[in-house]
Amino acid sequence: QVQLVESGGGLVQPGGSLRLSCAASGSIVSINAMGWYRQAPGKERELVASITSDSVTRYADSVKGRFTISRDNAKNTVYLQMNSLKPEDTSVYYCNAAIVIIISPRLYWGQGTQVTVSS
Repeated sequence: QVQLVESGGGLVQPGGSLRLSCAASGSIVSINAMGWYRQAPGKERELVASITSDSVTRYADSVKGRFTISRDNAKNTVYLQMNSLKPEDTSVYYCNAAIVIIISPRLYWGQGTQVTVSS
């Protein structure tokens, strides 16, 4: 059984910062790519940022220069540092990870954490 547990969401004023964490646990052999997605009410889930096992990163245009994704392979954890937050960043943020438990990787999702940017 593999679980992804997110933390770090909350309410922040425009221009503020938050750091999200997502820790994977269970019978993990290895973790390939990890990523953060978000979904606002009435909208489709969208990719925010992703990072490969050798730390190659990719960002949505809307967050470039403001968000930074990183990972700690020893802790099976991915982070999302969010700076200069805007009201339009308000969403539920989900992490995902391609995790190998036997041979082939399978995609797992966290339960989501709410980020609200408001004055």
